[in-house]
Amino acid sequence: MIDMITDPCSGPCRMAGKRVAIIQSNYLPWKGYFDLIAAVDEFVLYDDFQYTRRSWRNRNLVKTPQGLRWLTVPVLAAPQRTTKISEVRIASQQWAEQHLKTLRMAYARAPFFSAVMPLLEHELGRGMDRLSELNFALIRRICRYLGIGTTLRTHLDYRAPEHRQLRLRDICLQAGASVYVSGPAAKSYLDESIMGAAGIEVEWFDYTRYGEYPQLWGPFVHQVSIVDLLFNTGPNAPAHMKFVDRRPELRPCQGGAEKRALENPAALARS
Repeated sequence: MIDMITDPCSGPCRMAGKRVAIIQSNYLPWKGYFDLIAAVDEFVLYDDFQYTRRSWRNRNLVKTPQGLRWLTVPVLAAPQRTTKISEVRIASQQWAEQHLKTLRMAYARAPFFSAVMPLLEHELGRGMDRLSELNFALIRRICRYLGIGTTLRTHLDYRAPEHRQLRLRDICLQAGASVYVSGPAAKSYLDESIMGAAGIEVEWFDYTRYGEYPQLWGPFVHQVSIVDLLFNTGPNAPAHMKFVDRRPELRPCQGGAEKRALENPAALARS
């Protein structure tokens, strides 16, 4: 039975066609993750879910001369199975320099290495304590580089019940969304009738039909971190994505600082 929750009319006014996505944070996600961000008006990094080991939350893949390699952020052992992603602490800070060393080895020959590397050095060098904080900072920085103007929020910006289905619905209502955009993996558990009863349409995001781009080290691989695309294509990365605006002058988040960042990413890394 669905509980009685906040009346949709008592929250923020529903923006006609406002699209919202809600997903857990990942470490240096692949290009599809950023396309999902670009495809919506508001993107909620919801790390109030249970942390799962050996997932994309704290690791991702890059291409090296020796093949695919994991970049894994070491985390302190979860005290119990109910530990939430937002509660996970990073075990030490020595991993950051090792990740940067791997990236230098893998992408020093890439066309845009000198432009993109300062962005990563800045964020990875900040010594953040929590995994969620690290992931959010990296995602935000990369969105700025790509010119993605989507509003980024976290679970802390919303109040929602423990029930997963009702949680997604309530966040959409509080955000004033009329469309909830979800990855296809959620088809196994998302009850569209709950969203529909609240006046929220569900759209399924399509992660297929990506083309190839110039890539180092052997046969092309799609399932790697966004950094691979950035190092190899730099400001031309949007041309290899589906929802990121390819015309810099029309990118909504590009004020003076962001526009200058595309021309000189090192300046953004210092901001």
